[in-house]
Amino acid sequence: MTHLAERSCTPVDEHTPRLDGDQAAELLNDLAEGWIIVDDHRLERSFSFPNFVDALAFVNRIGEEAETLGHHPDIFLAWGKVRVMIWTHVVNGLTDNDFILAAKVETHY
Repeated sequence: MTHLAERSCTPVDEHTPRLDGDQAAELLNDLAEGWIIVDDHRLERSFSFPNFVDALAFVNRIGEEAETLGHHPDIFLAWGKVRVMIWTHVVNGLTDNDFILAAKVETHY
């Protein structure tokens, strides 16, 4: 995970190739346990917290990181729970940027 968390996201457009299943699976091995690839389309992980305030603070830290990277996840917030879903919308699939963001999310947990 460390090397991904040290990288920055790069600009992508509709011509950027999506990662294939093998490439995505290899990068998934570099993330902390708990991340899954859903429908060969997005990364997803749920995080648990002892209360709403801690969960909200985590969401805010992710938001600040996302703004810095220019790459934004979908986030579901509930009492004591946060679910993060990441994919590159412009290519409707996974790119290196998604794994970089996931690794950076981990640094805030």
